[in-house]
Amino acid sequence: MRMMRIALRSLRVRWVSLLGAFTALALGVAMTAVMLLGLATAVSWPGGGGEAMVSLVAALGTAGGVSAFVSAFVVASTFAYAVAQRRRELGLLRLAGATRAQVRLAVLAEALVVGAVASAAGCVLGRLGAPAAVRWLTEVGMAPPGFTVDQRTWPLAAAFLTGLLVALGGVLVAARRAGRLGPLDALRSADLDTGVMTTGRWIWGLGLLAVAAGLIGSALLTDPVGLLHRKTYTVRPMVLVSACGLLAPALARPLLRLLGRLPARLSRWSGRLMRENAAAAVRRTGAIAAPVLVSVALTGSLAGAVDTVSASRTAEARARTGADFVLTPGTDTPSTDTPGTDTPGTDTPGVGRPGLVESLRTLPGAVVSPTGPTRLALVEPDGNAVRSEARTADPAALAGVARLPVVAGSVAALTDDGIVLPLEWGHRAVGDPVPVVLADGRRVTLRVAAVLRDGLGDNGLYVTAANAPGSRTDRIDVRSAPGSDRVSLEAGLRATAARFGARVDTRERWLAATAPANGRTARLRIVLVLGLALTYTGIALVNILAMATADRRRELALLRLTGATRTQVVGLVTGESLLVVAVGALLGCAVAAVQLGAMNAALALLGSPPPLVLPWRPVGAVTAACLLLAAPGAALAALRTLRPRPVDAARG
Repeated sequence: MRMMRIALRSLRVRWVSLLGAFTALALGVAMTAVMLLGLATAVSWPGGGGEAMVSLVAALGTAGGVSAFVSAFVVASTFAYAVAQRRRELGLLRLAGATRAQVRLAVLAEALVVGAVASAAGCVLGRLGAPAAVRWLTEVGMAPPGFTVDQRTWPLAAAFLTGLLVALGGVLVAARRAGRLGPLDALRSADLDTGVMTTGRWIWGLGLLAVAAGLIGSALLTDPVGLLHRKTYTVRPMVLVSACGLLAPALARPLLRLLGRLPARLSRWSGRLMRENAAAAVRRTGAIAAPVLVSVALTGSLAGAVDTVSASRTAEARARTGADFVLTPGTDTPSTDTPGTDTPGTDTPGVGRPGLVESLRTLPGAVVSPTGPTRLALVEPDGNAVRSEARTADPAALAGVARLPVVAGSVAALTDDGIVLPLEWGHRAVGDPVPVVLADGRRVTLRVAAVLRDGLGDNGLYVTAANAPGSRTDRIDVRSAPGSDRVSLEAGLRATAARFGARVDTRERWLAATAPANGRTARLRIVLVLGLALTYTGIALVNILAMATADRRRELALLRLTGATRTQVVGLVTGESLLVVAVGALLGCAVAAVQLGAMNAALALLGSPPPLVLPWRPVGAVTAACLLLAAPGAALAALRTLRPRPVDAARG
């Protein structure tokens, strides 16, 4: 109880310094509450919701995980710096008779109080904000129509407990270090910034780097596709961010030397002082750089991952589409002069209407390849049937139009007894038997006619129409034969397609129309995931700047006494803060570069075109936002710190 009273008394005095941690934790708990409320409702939602429900669950799960990580990271860095600032106070407690355990309990008690209040506030925000969040998700198509959040209590209780665990987990290391200092050591080192990179910090930082390298290396060797999955490209940056956060004091010095050259040239006195101050106060530098690091790293990693996968899918589709024209279902009504093989008024889609393919094949120079969707299941050696999407194909036409990434066999060799499949289905050799369950439940054994590279999983399986009961053509690829008149062919295609109610697009137009849809949901998910996380890291940045500047009262007063004007001191503090923000942004860019480099290596191993995607816009926007927050935040904090007379501040 005595330590609890000390903790409460300390919080009353220093509550402003923990405002950033409080806000981050409250918003993190609010996001966790929204996630749990949404997931709890989704589990019992009638009808399942289809793809929209799957997208909702994925978005909420990712957002909750990232939110918990960012809030824990911000809480840990804020408490670590707050405890470091209180070394003199903690030393006095030790001199007054407090034991190491009591000092640790006092720090943990502060975290418990902050965590309890912030978690309660977060639960209230989550309950009030969940309906609005779900409405937005429904409007953008990430939740099924009519989806509403149930009024349950257990998700709020779980979110509250999560907040407490995050608060206590974030302060454990800081509390342990606070209790490890002896009274004389604490007093002697109170004004010195030494011993930041402890042995434990080196071990954990380098260990996490080794873990990240191991995860990337093992995935490249065994499962390159796994590196492109949403779960892995969300989790992997967290490991790298944690490692860089621990090693930030050591990594900051060389970066500060590099970045500090420009201000040192622009202003010989203040520029050098900015650089040397930031390099000497590595604890302060690391605390300010931490929220910038996590913001830039997550933005660059997640936005870059989405763009990389989307660009690679587009490049892959472009590489394997050899058609000059693509026919898809249109909205035009078939005319009454449709050939007799077609019955006007039928509900068959335009490209699937009887007679269309035959009419297209009569056009001079047209190589026509119709395909349609079907579902089948491949029976694994253990007896499990794995369902998958497949497409029907005319083997000769498919081989003449498509440019599939064949590694063995030939697509033209596909027959009613054969199947074309990617390598991921067991690296089967040509001619191997494959037990298959067709869409109507029949079990047949097909022979491998060709094996394709995996790519991004869009190469798919191909069978003939005989093994696709109920399948209807939904796409017709048409290529002009060598030496034929493409202009005349296009005119004939459009005239024929108009009679059947089909739509004709050129290859480029079709690729452009289908590619953007692949990334829309993913980008909306990124907005959801990063929105709140970036908000409370920004708040934490301003809060830590205020803490760090207030702690420099005596240093700034001495600068004033040596002749520096108020404007010069404010400019010095502001410039130093911007320099540290730039260091954090560089570290975040390094994390994003590792992430995107691993994804490009995986794409190269999969045989998919690895595009060079640099997410400059989102990274630049987040970095600019951090700079715009840091400049006025540091300037206002410096002005507030300079209010007392320099003599009075220097004496204290």
